[in-house]
Amino acid sequence: MRQPILGKTLRRTVSLFLSTLILCSGLAFAVSPKISRDLQANNSSGMVNVIVQFDQVPNATYHKKITDRGGQLKRELGKFKGALYQMPASELEDLATDPAVKYISLDRPLRGSGTSSWVLDYHNETINSANAWSQNITGTGIGVAVIDSGIANVPDINAPSVVYSEDFTGSGSALDQYGHGTHVSGIIAGNGSSSSGPADNYTFKGIAPGVNLVNLRVLDQNGQGTDSEVIAAIQTAIQMQSTYNIRVINLSLGRPVLESYTSDPLCQAVEQAWQAGIVVVVAAGNYGRDDNAGTYGYGTITAPGNDPYVITVGAMNTLGTPDRTDDIPTSYSSKGPSIIDQVVKPDLVAPGNLIISLYTPPDTLNVENPGNEISTSLYQATGPFPTSPAYFILSGTSMATPMVSATAALMLQLNAALTPDQIKARLMVSAFKDLVQAATVTDPTTGQTFNEQADIFTVGAGYLDIQAALASTVLAPPSAGSAISPTAIISTSGNVVLVNGSSILGSGATNWSVASVWGDSIFGGTDTLTGDAILWGTSSLTGDAILWGTGTLTGDAILWGTDILTGDAILWGTGSSVSDVSHLWGGRSAQLDANSVLWGTKR
Repeated sequence: MRQPILGKTLRRTVSLFLSTLILCSGLAFAVSPKISRDLQANNSSGMVNVIVQFDQVPNATYHKKITDRGGQLKRELGKFKGALYQMPASELEDLATDPAVKYISLDRPLRGSGTSSWVLDYHNETINSANAWSQNITGTGIGVAVIDSGIANVPDINAPSVVYSEDFTGSGSALDQYGHGTHVSGIIAGNGSSSSGPADNYTFKGIAPGVNLVNLRVLDQNGQGTDSEVIAAIQTAIQMQSTYNIRVINLSLGRPVLESYTSDPLCQAVEQAWQAGIVVVVAAGNYGRDDNAGTYGYGTITAPGNDPYVITVGAMNTLGTPDRTDDIPTSYSSKGPSIIDQVVKPDLVAPGNLIISLYTPPDTLNVENPGNEISTSLYQATGPFPTSPAYFILSGTSMATPMVSATAALMLQLNAALTPDQIKARLMVSAFKDLVQAATVTDPTTGQTFNEQADIFTVGAGYLDIQAALASTVLAPPSAGSAISPTAIISTSGNVVLVNGSSILGSGATNWSVASVWGDSIFGGTDTLTGDAILWGTSSLTGDAILWGTGTLTGDAILWGTDILTGDAILWGTGSSVSDVSHLWGGRSAQLDANSVLWGTKR
């Protein structure tokens, strides 16, 4: 039975109360609410690299606020209301007292959201790419900014297709040394030339081979970058929007969520691009196997995928067949809702497991994962079958994300007047919803099993369907924010309901009912989110409700611990310090290292 959407007045009241409870009740700021928790826990007595957000785009007068305190400007960030500085940690508290300063956070590390059997992935078949190609819709004229580890010189990406390149890592070259950005770009725009010869019986082709790629390198040879580098790249994309008709940004990267999206500088940057009319597509993250908090991978969406404006993409497993009806969610794909804000994420899913795309042999990913090189036997009829010099397998939400970015480019070629919100709404309402409801996934390496289900926090509104998206004629209001992802709350009756606000996603308006966007099988019924729901109730995966516990955000709530975000909060470890994040992000302070699920999972 479908749960009612709360009335507008009650929705706003509950949402305001919930936001206040989450953001204020347990935070016990050590210095100032303007200083991020991880920066407070840094305990550095020396210089720190920080992003300072102001009430306007900073000018020389604003920079002087830092230099007067012994700091220096490291990087201006365009029209972003902030900049990157290096300054003494001892001066942070004093800087925070300045009324022009809105928020101060560390320049945080992040990396790509891809992981590392030879089998065809059939992703183009499962999402109906051929329907666009049959109409000669290839993304021609649309600029797609790939903010990643760069793009290598490979035969399957024509040199004229990369219309602009810039390096933000300081290496001096925008060419990919890691391998992630090239793989992502091949999924978007590969022309298939390396698998189109007379001996080839299968062609690995990008979904939108006609797009113009804007190569903005922010990840180094090890796949690592920082918030400020990504923000600077986003600003460049906004500034060059009209020059290269940049209508889409692909962000197959992320990092842990450490504050509300309303303060997070990375989230604020992607919102700025969205407001400028650019569709921003972001990876959900690869922490669906993380049960350190006792949540079975729920609540593990990474930033900036937690932002309600952007399109956040989770990963599906095609099981090596072109028939999408047998596809299942990958066990590693991060699940919602987002921590702190409870935003319903991901927004939709696309193939992300064992995806074949482009590489160059010297890339770091290939050196570290030589077993991911495919044999030419996958696409050639006769031998001998050496290792392919062009194609390589990677898995992760990083691989699912460019499929949605490419689809947005196809939609924009067909109708250039579509706004980012209208693109998002069409993608979600047209997504394939008749998914396998439950599946058990076994890791072939470890033998570990995972129970997966196609609920709203695992698959969002459903599975990307290019044919249906191109055929959709429904329109959201043109204003930015009309299709923001809703918030999930527990109603007074104990059921999970969506707080939509002004969003049309499940608002009950024409074409936008809960059923039309989310589907009966994804949201509703006694086996998904209500009654003895697997996620929220007392059956299957849970004892007491695993995410919210026996009380709404308090009491025995497992995600929030016994004191919301402090004390024994399981989310942040066994202490109140954010430096003790061992329960959710593993036993080391380096949350995204080589031993994490980010790089280790295959299924």
